[in-house]
Amino acid sequence: MGLDLIGLLPGFGNFFYTIAAFVVVLSIIVAVHEYGHYIVGRWSGIHAEVFSSGFGPVLVKGTDKRGTVWQVAAVPLGGYVKFAGDSGATSGKDGEAMAQMDAAARRRTMHGAPLWARAATVAAGPGFNFIFAFAVFAALIIHEGVAIDEPVVGEITPLPAQPFELARGDRILAVEGVPTETLVDFLRSAEDMPAQSVLRYTVEREGRVLEVSGPHPQPPLAGSVALQSAARAAQMQTGDVITAINGTEIATFTQLREMVAASGGAALELQVWRAGQMLELTLVPKSTDLPLAEGGFETRYLIGLTSGAVFDYGMRSPGVVEAAGIAAGQVWRVIRTSVEGLYYMILGQISTCNLSSPIGIAEASVAKANDGLVEFIWFIGVLSVAIGFLNLFPIPPLDGGHLVFHAYEAVMGRPAGDKAMQILITIGLAMVLTLFAFALFNDLTCR
Repeated sequence: MGLDLIGLLPGFGNFFYTIAAFVVVLSIIVAVHEYGHYIVGRWSGIHAEVFSSGFGPVLVKGTDKRGTVWQVAAVPLGGYVKFAGDSGATSGKDGEAMAQMDAAARRRTMHGAPLWARAATVAAGPGFNFIFAFAVFAALIIHEGVAIDEPVVGEITPLPAQPFELARGDRILAVEGVPTETLVDFLRSAEDMPAQSVLRYTVEREGRVLEVSGPHPQPPLAGSVALQSAARAAQMQTGDVITAINGTEIATFTQLREMVAASGGAALELQVWRAGQMLELTLVPKSTDLPLAEGGFETRYLIGLTSGAVFDYGMRSPGVVEAAGIAAGQVWRVIRTSVEGLYYMILGQISTCNLSSPIGIAEASVAKANDGLVEFIWFIGVLSVAIGFLNLFPIPPLDGGHLVFHAYEAVMGRPAGDKAMQILITIGLAMVLTLFAFALFNDLTCR
């Protein structure tokens, strides 16, 4: 049987695109993490001999004026900083080299530095991940702006029921007689509106009050398509409008949500409007664990769509202080959701399929890259928080495990014995590899 090489090209293209997106994401986050170790170590008087992006054979390298070798290695699946006195990339102690050093030289090693310097250097890796994510979120919030809470119509989203009489610049006073003083009022009014595609709007236009036709505030419009969701698997796109489910016409996102929830996970036949064309798609809702605003999770059948806006909202540029507050809240939400997710997985209240390996991260990376530059950069920020948090787990050889050793030394007045540390590091490494294997199994089976 012949081999269709031309037919394989798209698959290879997707594969390399996935790898490229994953390498970009991982390289940025690892570089930030390791730079945290490096710079705080340098500030603390600890000399870094090597700063490596990647592992394995060295592709390119150079030495700076401080004697640190900066290099890029062939395997871009991580990185490391090798400090003076380390036996290798794993930061083990080189006892023979340390024994030949005088006091001044030992002070410049990781293992001979004061406890505060070692602890600060270790903590700086996750710390820089958090700081980097905070900066990313704040910058994007300032760049993209935040919505103005005024129901003023911007660019109207293409919908099947157009054209509407509603126009750009109209200030919405009421929908079907329900007052809408703010944008929040307008969005909340969706629950009280008739389930129909065209509604009656009262608007102010150039000083006059008019009655015009307009779209339902929340039509079955895809505002975003979640990663690893039924909608993404069915190749749904942002801007798609679902007009019917299993032959039943729908006009609101609420109807869509209710029919998906009532499906029990059975396959749904969708009629989808996309840029003037009608498509027929089949998807199977997935049982999904969702974080709640008040904490905890709930499990529901979802297809992975969020409601899209029927028109562009007015935006304003927030000040630095406001953007910083929103960014800090986002960092905290990622940490809190991670903690709660692990807690409820241990209790068995949510599926362990929520745990992903590099395969899942690679798939998410390419999906976010396809969603646009802003979404991709935001995803890098979220993943930076998650990796920083993971590294704080009190498990050797993670940073959190080293901090536990430092805490022991602070309390007991002496470091843990080398043999005990090696045993604990071996156990910890086995735990990390087991967790990695379990996450990899999830990514291969939880589809």
